[in-house]
Amino acid sequence: MITGIPQHIAIMMDGNGRWGKQKGLTRSQGHFAGSKTMENIIMDSLDIGINVLTLYAFSSENWKRPQKEVQYLMDLPAKFFKEKLPEFMEKNIRICVSGDIEKLPMHTKSAVQSAVKATENNDSLVVNFALNYGGRNEIIFAVKAIIGDIKESKLKINNINEELIDGFLYTSGLPDPDIIIRTGGEKRISNFLLWQSSKSELWFTDTYFPDFNKELLLQAINEVQERKSYQARL
Repeated sequence: MITGIPQHIAIMMDGNGRWGKQKGLTRSQGHFAGSKTMENIIMDSLDIGINVLTLYAFSSENWKRPQKEVQYLMDLPAKFFKEKLPEFMEKNIRICVSGDIEKLPMHTKSAVQSAVKATENNDSLVVNFALNYGGRNEIIFAVKAIIGDIKESKLKINNINEELIDGFLYTSGLPDPDIIIRTGGEKRISNFLLWQSSKSELWFTDTYFPDFNKELLLQAINEVQERKSYQARL
């Protein structure tokens, strides 16, 4: 194993619904199993020494799913944070959110904002939930905000560079991901962290997310650490 724990790992938690179907369960039951795996991966990441963990929880395209499934996914954050927030406070974990949360149902938005506020001074692992997130929408949001500041004479066109754009993204203040992991067998980026992933290492597994575990997380890290492209960044 090559030295150098990744600073930021992002996970596309794919395959929950298919896992449920494979087990003779509902898609929602698959999402519930995935939420339990997510809890474990958060603690595993803390144990490994990762600084930032981004979890692709709900994409802007997921609204197209069956209404019952979407409703279940929108109810999960309130249940999740009610159960896990005390432990996050004890472990000094900070919660962040990336995405257009203004379009979330009020109870979902409130649960997320409360967790972000309660943990804002914690300084161990940062868990960044990509919620109602779309990479193209994020870039459009940033462009509009920059144009607005130019119109108000807060910025000049010559001020625009990569660092400035970084500051207008949902992930402002967070480092770009070193590794992006996708479970569930698909091998595409699916509109996830399009700007931030320009130099990220990609790692794919056929394992559905509910079956993802610390062993596979370490396997991903070890395999990526052996790549020459990763070693060149150390």
